[in-house]
Order: sequence, then structure tokens, then C-alpha cells
Amino acid sequence: MKRSEKAVELFESGLNCSQAILVAFAEGTALDPELAAKLAGGFGGGMGRMAHTCGAVTGAFLVLGLKCGTASPDDKAGKEKTYRLVREFAEKFQARNESIVCRDLLGCDISTETGSNRAKENGLFRKVCPKLVRDAAEILEGMLEETKS
Repeated sequence: MKRSEKAVELFESGLNCSQAILVAFAEGTALDPELAAKLAGGFGGGMGRMAHTCGAVTGAFLVLGLKCGTASPDDKAGKEKTYRLVREFAEKFQARNESIVCRDLLGCDISTETGSNRAKENGLFRKVCPKLVRDAAEILEGMLEETKS
């Protein structure tokens, strides 16, 4: 199963968008899936349901750090590479979806009661979010394949 399919499956099973991305891509790393889900737990709904940066995007940023980042404060080149990859991911996601901001992607502000109710009533989390999770995972799959070369 492709990671994009796994991420959508995880999202549809109840993980938030950020969790679905990080858990799907944690396989093959030292990051346990349960810990991955906990780490990404606060990023769903545009970071704590504040409708800011899409959780699928922040999940992808976490994956890029996990797979390509550095832990050394002296590794300036590694830090710059990670920042470059994050910007590249954001540009690609935005090219597909016109934004990386949750409220723009959903067409309502889920940080408000009115916006949250609208999203639920219109089934936006079921209609819109799986595509965003899939897009994030597909972009990540391509980028990670490119960084291997």
C-alpha cells in the first residue's frame, strides 16, 4: 500500500490530518507509530483547531524534519536543507490547493463555533480533508524519493 493510501486510511479511521501523515511516514524510522500520533496530535485542524496551517501540511513538515533534518546545532547546511524542503513542500501543496491555511482550504473558520458547525453540517472533514491528506502524502512521497537520489 502506498503511503498516500495509508495516510488517507489512517485519517478516515479517526486520526487527525497531521497524525495520519506522520504515522504513515514514520514506518521504517525509529519513531514508534503511537509516539508519532501523540507528537502530531496537537497539529490537527490547522494547529489545535485554530484553522491556521493545515494539519496535513504540518504533518508533512514533521516528516521532512524526521527524514531529512539534523539534530546538530552546528549543522547549518542540514538546517538550510530542511528549511528549503519545507518551503518546497509548501509551494507544491499550495499549487495543488491554492493555500496551506486550513480556513482557506475548508472555506470556513473552524476556530469559531459558527465555522465549526458549518464544517460539520456540510461534511467538510469527510469531503475536503481526505484529498488534502492524499495530496500531502503524494507530494512527500515524491520529494523523499528525490532526496534519495
